[in-house]
Amino acid sequence: MPLEDDDLMIRAAWYYYVGGLNQEMTANRLGLTRARVNKMLSEARESGLVSISIDHQRVGVLPIEDLLSRRFGLDFCISTPAFGFNDASPADSDIRKQIAFRAVGVAAANHLKTLLAENETITVGTGWGRTIEQMTLHLAGVRAPHARFISVMGSLTANNAYNPFEVVHNLARRTGAQGFFLPVPFIADSVEDKRVLLSQRSVVKAMEIAETASVCIISAGELTEESLLRSQGMISKAELESLRAAGAVGDTNGIFFGKDGKQVDHDLNERTIALGFEQLKMLPVILLIAGQEKAHAAKALLRSGIVNGLIIDGDAAEVVSALG
Repeated sequence: MPLEDDDLMIRAAWYYYVGGLNQEMTANRLGLTRARVNKMLSEARESGLVSISIDHQRVGVLPIEDLLSRRFGLDFCISTPAFGFNDASPADSDIRKQIAFRAVGVAAANHLKTLLAENETITVGTGWGRTIEQMTLHLAGVRAPHARFISVMGSLTANNAYNPFEVVHNLARRTGAQGFFLPVPFIADSVEDKRVLLSQRSVVKAMEIAETASVCIISAGELTEESLLRSQGMISKAELESLRAAGAVGDTNGIFFGKDGKQVDHDLNERTIALGFEQLKMLPVILLIAGQEKAHAAKALLRSGIVNGLIIDGDAAEVVSALG
């Protein structure tokens, strides 16, 4: 196939298999007929391009991966293809977000699968969120009975698939590994309550495991009314406004940081129960970023010095690289 047709085949495969678009939606997105998309998807399977995952190295993302790695001193960067959504409508925005979560989830699951295969006694620290949830959903075909998963933050009040407890439970169930979590709330009611909770023997043991993790996989959130923290009611509107007044631009595991990548001086940072930045700096940390709206938070966290590896969707990668 000519080069442009090969590129179209790869893009069609990502839309269909990772993005979850049907053939008609894929055809409309690419400006092709449905028959041609069907043929491309068949050729993608026959050529070996599509198996359990799609080889991101064939989609021309190496330049931006190299740029971000050099700019932020990363050991590695994995970027999925950029799809070029312009958010002209709410529906387009929703599709973009769904594709970003799934794409990064697939890439992260593949990377985690490799880590589990290379080290059978690995201890993996995990955060929370929709991107990490997608990683758990796409992790398949791997058994790691000697591995351990540990949440590096307290559990949320809402019982959902991206709660730290559920993340660890699903990862352990899918791999046959052991699962541990911090049996404490996400944010303590007071600094004194936090001290009491951290002194409990079960919490001390869990924190010891977290602090000696072989690798930590975290995500970042933006501080807006549309962020997961606000939509799930984990912080109030007043708290959001006071965090932004303190200079916060994002959070990871409930630790709020400014554009310089440093933890901000705020009461919530004193009450959040999670591994802090000083602890994370002692561990290999992989950051998952899905969505252009997280670009500013991603750039700030990449400047913090705690991130060693980055897995990001192509559209967000382009925005981060353009921020300078």
